[in-house]
Amino acid sequence: MPLLSIPALKRAALAQEGRVEARFHAQAEAVVEKQTRDGKPFWELTAADAEGKLTLRAWSDTPGFESCSRIAPGAFLEIEGEFAQHPAFGVEARRWSCRELEPEEIELLLGGPQALREKQAHDFETVAATLDSLADPRLRALCQAFLADFGDRFRRTAAARTYHHARRGGLVEHVAQMMRAANAIAGVYPALNRDLLLAGVLFHDAGKLWENCPEPRGFGMPFDERGELMGHITIGIEVLNALWRKLLEREEATAWHELRPASEEVRNHLIHLIASHHGEMAFGSPVWPKTPEAVALHYIDNLDAKLEMFEAGYQTGTPLAGRIVERVRPLPANLVLPLEKFVPRAEGDAIS
Repeated sequence: MPLLSIPALKRAALAQEGRVEARFHAQAEAVVEKQTRDGKPFWELTAADAEGKLTLRAWSDTPGFESCSRIAPGAFLEIEGEFAQHPAFGVEARRWSCRELEPEEIELLLGGPQALREKQAHDFETVAATLDSLADPRLRALCQAFLADFGDRFRRTAAARTYHHARRGGLVEHVAQMMRAANAIAGVYPALNRDLLLAGVLFHDAGKLWENCPEPRGFGMPFDERGELMGHITIGIEVLNALWRKLLEREEATAWHELRPASEEVRNHLIHLIASHHGEMAFGSPVWPKTPEAVALHYIDNLDAKLEMFEAGYQTGTPLAGRIVERVRPLPANLVLPLEKFVPRAEGDAIS
């Protein structure tokens, strides 16, 4: 029986008619006892791995029912059974059972699939190298201080709870891709302050280290009182200011008084990027974007989030007809598979 990730299991269930026999490793995020309308008991198990979540139901006449009564939230499990795509409820399982994982299996699960581990490691290196390239010593020192103080937490934080990059380490992926886009856009529009824009990319979601941070050894994202009371924009500004005050105490900061633009102006403009990156006050920003860098950051952020949603939608959405995939929220309409890229004919190939 093949060992699949949760997204791979969902794709297999979508692609095949009938049932897919498979197993997957995951952490039990929640185990809740419920009742049907007729008063019959059943269990609902929400399982999570590095890339996705799956909710399973165990009815009283199935092997999983007794197993669920012994599962504690946070337990690491191997679940095996028959899986199929339900037209209304997504992937469901019949005759499934589970066992607890061994310690070495847990370590592999926490790291995620090899391809994801390698991608996130490469993305973190991209972030660090890009920040090292900043010409402004104040912004370079500020960004490096953030990675030094919060790098481990940054590497496991999700970019969101749902919708885009909603997985352990997803924020690093989001920030790295935004930095690649920002670098390209700064080359096309040389009037943009590249250093400021890239620092804004790093800090725009810094507050999510408290709003969307999985546990050190798990995939669940517990709600944090600081995140609830303040939100990631406010927390990001607070983190920036705290790091800035620490930098001003360093010996090299004495030379910054001679730099132009003035350090206080640099700090204010970076704060504005964090504050305005949602684009509209109706979406949670306290101010509208009022500088070219703020507008660029908002659109880069929105672009990367939307394209990630399309990619996830193509993989997990329900096919409707031909190239059409059922709407995946929060996208506003059904999705259509993209046009394939044109491949030039090799010399001597016949035209078909």
